[in-house]
Amino acid sequence: MRKHGLSFDHNLHALRIVEDFEVQYAAFRGLNLTFEVREGIIKHSHDYKPEDHPELAEYLLDQRPPLEAQLIDLTDEIGYNTGDLDDGYEARLLTVEQIVSGVEIFDLCYREAQALFPTAAEKLLFNEALKRVFDILVGDLISNTRHRVEKAGLRSLDEIRCHPERLAAFSPSVEEERRQLKNFLYENLYFSPALEGEKDDAERIIGELFAHWMEEPDDLPRTYREKSAHEPLPRIICDYIAGMTDPFIYQQYEKYCD
Repeated sequence: MRKHGLSFDHNLHALRIVEDFEVQYAAFRGLNLTFEVREGIIKHSHDYKPEDHPELAEYLLDQRPPLEAQLIDLTDEIGYNTGDLDDGYEARLLTVEQIVSGVEIFDLCYREAQALFPTAAEKLLFNEALKRVFDILVGDLISNTRHRVEKAGLRSLDEIRCHPERLAAFSPSVEEERRQLKNFLYENLYFSPALEGEKDDAERIIGELFAHWMEEPDDLPRTYREKSAHEPLPRIICDYIAGMTDPFIYQQYEKYCD
Protein backbone atom coordinates (compact mmCIF):
# COMPACT_ATOMS: atom_id res chain seq x y z
CA MET A 1 0.00 0.00 0.00
CA ARG A 2 1.19 3.50 -0.64
CA LYS A 3 0.26 7.13 -0.22
CA HIS A 4 -0.58 8.99 -3.42
CA GLY A 5 0.47 12.27 -4.98
CA LEU A 6 4.21 12.21 -5.56
CA SER A 7 6.07 15.50 -5.18
CA PHE A 8 8.57 16.96 -7.60
CA ASP A 9 11.41 15.71 -5.40
CA HIS A 10 9.99 12.17 -5.54
CA ASN A 11 9.74 12.34 -9.33
CA LEU A 12 13.29 13.62 -9.64
CA HIS A 13 14.45 10.94 -7.24
CA ALA A 14 12.77 8.26 -9.38
CA LEU A 15 14.61 9.60 -12.43
CA ARG A 16 17.91 9.44 -10.54
CA ILE A 17 17.32 5.82 -9.60
CA VAL A 18 16.50 4.87 -13.20
CA GLU A 19 19.49 6.74 -14.57
CA ASP A 20 21.81 5.08 -12.04
CA PHE A 21 20.23 1.63 -12.24
CA GLU A 22 22.92 -0.03 -14.30
CA VAL A 23 26.00 1.25 -16.06
CA GLN A 24 26.00 -0.16 -19.59
CA TYR A 25 27.49 2.59 -21.72
CA ALA A 26 30.85 4.33 -21.71
CA ALA A 27 29.36 7.70 -22.70
CA PHE A 28 26.94 7.95 -19.76
CA ARG A 29 25.76 6.03 -16.75
CA GLY A 30 22.29 4.55 -16.60
CA LEU A 31 19.92 3.04 -19.11
CA ASN A 32 19.42 4.09 -22.71
CA LEU A 33 15.93 5.51 -22.15
CA THR A 34 14.08 7.61 -24.70
CA PHE A 35 13.42 11.27 -24.01
CA GLU A 36 9.69 10.60 -23.68
CA VAL A 37 10.22 7.97 -20.97
CA ARG A 38 12.45 10.28 -18.94
CA GLU A 39 10.02 13.14 -19.50
CA GLY A 40 7.18 10.95 -18.27
CA ILE A 41 9.04 10.15 -15.06
CA ILE A 42 9.39 13.84 -14.30
CA LYS A 43 5.98 15.07 -15.47
CA HIS A 44 3.51 12.22 -15.01
CA SER A 45 2.06 13.57 -11.75
CA HIS A 46 2.13 17.35 -12.08
CA ASP A 47 2.89 20.31 -14.28
CA TYR A 48 5.77 22.52 -13.13
CA LYS A 49 6.79 26.11 -13.81
CA PRO A 50 9.97 26.23 -15.94
CA GLU A 51 11.37 29.13 -13.91
CA ASP A 52 11.20 27.05 -10.73
CA HIS A 53 13.31 24.22 -12.15
CA PRO A 54 15.81 25.54 -14.72
CA GLU A 55 17.94 22.42 -14.23
CA LEU A 56 15.21 20.45 -16.04
CA ALA A 57 14.72 22.76 -19.01
CA GLU A 58 15.30 19.89 -21.44
CA TYR A 59 12.03 18.26 -20.31
CA LEU A 60 9.79 21.00 -21.79
CA LEU A 61 8.21 22.01 -18.49
CA ASP A 62 6.18 24.70 -20.26
CA GLN A 63 4.32 22.00 -22.24
CA ARG A 64 2.02 19.11 -21.43
CA PRO A 65 3.51 15.59 -21.56
CA PRO A 66 2.30 13.00 -24.11
CA LEU A 67 -0.95 11.19 -23.37
CA GLU A 68 0.95 8.06 -22.30
CA ALA A 69 2.64 10.04 -19.53
CA GLN A 70 -0.59 11.80 -18.56
CA LEU A 71 -2.23 8.42 -18.01
CA ILE A 72 0.48 6.97 -15.75
CA ASP A 73 -0.63 8.40 -12.42
CA LEU A 74 -4.31 7.77 -13.12
CA THR A 75 -3.87 4.13 -14.14
CA ASP A 76 -1.44 3.62 -11.28
CA GLU A 77 -4.05 4.83 -8.82
CA ILE A 78 -6.70 2.52 -10.25
CA GLY A 79 -4.39 -0.42 -9.67
CA TYR A 80 -3.37 0.63 -6.18
CA ASN A 81 -6.84 1.60 -4.97
CA THR A 82 -8.48 -1.64 -6.08
CA GLY A 83 -5.47 -3.69 -4.99
CA ASP A 84 -5.39 -2.09 -1.55
CA LEU A 85 -9.12 -2.65 -1.14
CA ASP A 86 -8.49 -6.33 -1.84
CA ASP A 87 -5.49 -6.43 0.52
CA GLY A 88 -7.48 -4.78 3.29
CA TYR A 89 -10.31 -7.26 2.91
CA GLU A 90 -7.96 -10.27 2.76
CA ALA A 91 -6.12 -9.05 5.87
CA ARG A 92 -9.48 -8.63 7.66
CA LEU A 93 -8.78 -4.96 8.24
CA LEU A 94 -11.86 -4.12 6.17
CA THR A 95 -15.26 -5.82 6.04
CA VAL A 96 -17.70 -5.92 3.17
CA GLU A 97 -20.16 -4.00 5.36
CA GLN A 98 -17.60 -1.21 5.88
CA ILE A 99 -16.77 -0.95 2.20
CA VAL A 100 -20.41 -1.05 1.06
CA SER A 101 -21.36 1.71 3.49
CA GLY A 102 -18.35 3.90 2.65
CA VAL A 103 -17.78 3.46 -1.10
CA GLU A 104 -20.81 4.03 -3.33
CA ILE A 105 -19.26 2.56 -6.48
CA PHE A 106 -18.44 -0.66 -4.62
CA ASP A 107 -21.94 -0.77 -3.10
CA LEU A 108 -23.46 -0.60 -6.58
CA CYS A 109 -21.16 -3.31 -7.95
CA TYR A 110 -21.65 -5.57 -4.94
CA ARG A 111 -25.44 -5.40 -5.28
CA GLU A 112 -25.09 -6.27 -8.98
CA ALA A 113 -22.97 -9.29 -8.06
CA GLN A 114 -25.50 -10.41 -5.46
CA ALA A 115 -28.30 -10.20 -8.03
CA LEU A 116 -26.34 -12.29 -10.53
CA PHE A 117 -24.94 -14.82 -8.04
CA PRO A 118 -27.38 -14.98 -5.10
CA THR A 119 -25.88 -18.18 -3.64
CA ALA A 120 -22.21 -17.27 -4.02
CA ALA A 121 -19.91 -16.99 -1.00
CA GLU A 122 -19.04 -13.52 0.27
CA LYS A 123 -15.45 -13.73 -0.99
CA LEU A 124 -16.62 -14.55 -4.52
CA LEU A 125 -19.14 -11.71 -4.42
CA PHE A 126 -16.37 -9.38 -3.24
CA ASN A 127 -14.17 -10.47 -6.15
CA GLU A 128 -16.97 -9.92 -8.65
CA ALA A 129 -17.73 -6.47 -7.24
CA LEU A 130 -14.07 -5.46 -7.26
CA LYS A 131 -13.70 -6.52 -10.91
CA ARG A 132 -16.67 -4.34 -11.78
CA VAL A 133 -15.20 -1.37 -9.91
CA PHE A 134 -11.96 -1.83 -11.83
CA ASP A 135 -13.82 -2.05 -15.14
CA ILE A 136 -15.83 1.11 -14.45
CA LEU A 137 -12.72 3.13 -13.59
CA VAL A 138 -10.70 1.88 -16.55
CA GLY A 139 -13.54 2.17 -19.05
CA ASP A 140 -14.39 5.69 -17.95
CA LEU A 141 -10.77 6.84 -18.14
CA ILE A 142 -10.46 5.52 -21.69
CA SER A 143 -13.75 6.91 -22.97
CA ASN A 144 -13.50 10.29 -21.24
CA THR A 145 -9.90 10.86 -22.34
CA ARG A 146 -10.87 10.02 -25.93
CA HIS A 147 -13.84 12.38 -25.69
CA ARG A 148 -11.67 15.25 -24.40
CA VAL A 149 -9.11 14.76 -27.18
CA GLU A 150 -11.79 14.66 -29.87
CA LYS A 151 -13.65 17.66 -28.42
CA ALA A 152 -10.41 19.69 -28.45
CA GLY A 153 -9.83 18.64 -32.08
CA LEU A 154 -6.27 17.52 -31.44
CA ARG A 155 -4.61 15.21 -33.94
CA SER A 156 -0.87 15.29 -33.19
CA LEU A 157 1.57 15.05 -30.31
CA ASP A 158 2.61 18.67 -30.83
CA GLU A 159 -1.01 19.78 -30.44
CA ILE A 160 -1.36 17.75 -27.24
CA ARG A 161 1.86 19.27 -25.87
CA CYS A 162 0.64 22.81 -26.58
CA HIS A 163 -2.86 22.29 -25.17
CA PRO A 164 -3.42 24.50 -22.10
CA GLU A 165 -4.45 21.61 -19.85
CA ARG A 166 -4.01 17.87 -19.46
CA LEU A 167 -6.46 15.74 -21.40
CA ALA A 168 -6.30 12.39 -19.59
CA ALA A 169 -8.98 12.43 -16.91
CA PHE A 170 -11.97 10.66 -15.45
CA SER A 171 -15.45 12.07 -16.09
CA PRO A 172 -16.68 14.30 -13.24
CA SER A 173 -19.00 11.67 -11.75
CA VAL A 174 -16.40 8.88 -11.80
CA GLU A 175 -13.72 11.28 -10.53
CA GLU A 176 -15.92 11.85 -7.49
CA GLU A 177 -16.27 8.09 -7.01
CA ARG A 178 -12.50 7.65 -7.33
CA ARG A 179 -11.94 10.37 -4.74
CA GLN A 180 -14.43 8.75 -2.37
CA LEU A 181 -12.67 5.40 -2.69
CA LYS A 182 -9.28 7.00 -2.07
CA ASN A 183 -10.55 8.88 1.01
CA PHE A 184 -12.10 5.67 2.34
CA LEU A 185 -8.75 3.89 2.09
CA TYR A 186 -6.96 6.69 3.89
CA GLU A 187 -9.48 6.82 6.70
CA ASN A 188 -10.03 3.09 7.17
CA LEU A 189 -6.88 1.34 5.98
CA TYR A 190 -3.75 3.46 5.55
CA PHE A 191 -4.25 5.11 8.96
CA SER A 192 -5.76 2.06 10.61
CA PRO A 193 -4.61 1.61 14.24
CA ALA A 194 -3.94 -2.03 13.38
CA LEU A 195 -1.11 -0.93 11.07
CA GLU A 196 0.60 1.47 13.47
CA GLY A 197 2.93 -1.23 14.75
CA GLU A 198 4.05 -2.15 11.24
CA LYS A 199 4.62 1.51 10.34
CA ASP A 200 6.72 2.06 13.46
CA ASP A 201 8.65 -1.11 12.70
CA ALA A 202 9.33 0.02 9.12
CA GLU A 203 10.57 3.44 10.26
CA ARG A 204 12.85 1.82 12.83
CA ILE A 205 14.33 -0.63 10.32
CA ILE A 206 14.99 2.08 7.73
CA GLY A 207 16.45 4.41 10.34
CA GLU A 208 18.80 1.79 11.80
CA LEU A 209 19.99 0.66 8.38
CA PHE A 210 20.63 4.25 7.31
CA ALA A 211 22.61 4.89 10.49
CA HIS A 212 24.61 1.70 9.99
CA TRP A 213 25.65 2.52 6.43
CA MET A 214 26.54 6.08 7.44
CA GLU A 215 28.95 4.63 9.99
CA GLU A 216 30.05 1.66 7.89
CA PRO A 217 29.88 2.70 4.21
CA ASP A 218 32.13 -0.21 3.27
CA ASP A 219 29.13 -2.48 3.89
CA LEU A 220 27.36 -0.91 0.90
CA PRO A 221 27.51 -2.75 -2.45
CA ARG A 222 30.52 -1.88 -4.56
CA THR A 223 28.58 0.17 -7.11
CA TYR A 224 27.15 2.39 -4.36
CA ARG A 225 30.55 2.77 -2.70
CA GLU A 226 31.92 3.98 -6.02
CA LYS A 227 29.10 6.51 -6.40
CA SER A 228 29.83 7.91 -2.92
CA ALA A 229 33.12 9.24 -4.26
CA HIS A 230 31.16 11.71 -6.39
CA GLU A 231 27.91 12.27 -4.46
CA PRO A 232 27.02 12.79 -0.77
CA LEU A 233 26.86 9.54 1.18
CA PRO A 234 23.36 10.23 2.65
CA ARG A 235 21.99 10.64 -0.90
CA ILE A 236 23.62 7.35 -1.97
CA ILE A 237 22.16 5.47 0.99
CA CYS A 238 18.69 6.92 0.36
CA ASP A 239 18.87 5.81 -3.27
CA TYR A 240 19.91 2.33 -2.20
CA ILE A 241 17.11 1.96 0.36
CA ALA A 242 14.50 3.40 -2.02
CA GLY A 243 15.13 0.62 -4.52
CA MET A 244 14.69 -2.23 -2.02
CA THR A 245 11.82 -4.69 -1.86
CA ASP A 246 10.32 -5.55 1.54
CA PRO A 247 11.97 -9.00 1.74
CA PHE A 248 15.37 -7.57 0.80
CA ILE A 249 15.32 -4.77 3.36
CA TYR A 250 14.42 -7.27 6.11
CA GLN A 251 17.30 -9.43 4.90
CA GLN A 252 19.69 -6.47 5.12
CA TYR A 253 18.41 -5.57 8.56
CA GLU A 254 18.98 -9.08 9.87
CA LYS A 255 22.46 -9.06 8.38
CA TYR A 256 23.63 -5.73 9.77
CA CYS A 257 21.37 -4.63 12.62
CA ASP A 258 19.37 -7.44 14.18
